[in-house]
Amino acid sequence: MNIRALIPKHKDDQKVIDQLKALSFEQIAPIVPDLLEWLQDMNWPIARPIADILAPFVDRMVPEIIKIFKTNDGTWKMWVLANLARYTRDPILLSEIERMAKFPTRDEIEEEAHLEAIAILNGMDE
Repeated sequence: MNIRALIPKHKDDQKVIDQLKALSFEQIAPIVPDLLEWLQDMNWPIARPIADILAPFVDRMVPEIIKIFKTNDGTWKMWVLANLARYTRDPILLSEIERMAKFPTRDEIEEEAHLEAIAILNGMDE
């Protein structure tokens, strides 16, 4: 199987979802960065199913998530926080979430990603 064939081609490419659900993390790992791009706008029909597929693997995608958190795309950061990062137990990712909560960048403030980071950290303390 060519795993790259399972990268969605458009915002409503639902035909790949069932196939992706059946795969292990090791099988989808080569296309994780491509799949994460579909979380740039959770209003896209493909975004929720992709987030649901990736969420169980959040702690195995830390390098890719950190790359997103280093961009200037506050909206993307917000969606990744709300749909993936809130499930992490990884200390590196938690450290970056703490940085976002305490020392947010301009784009994180504009898109209220820092508020999501604070909420995640507060939830961790409960």
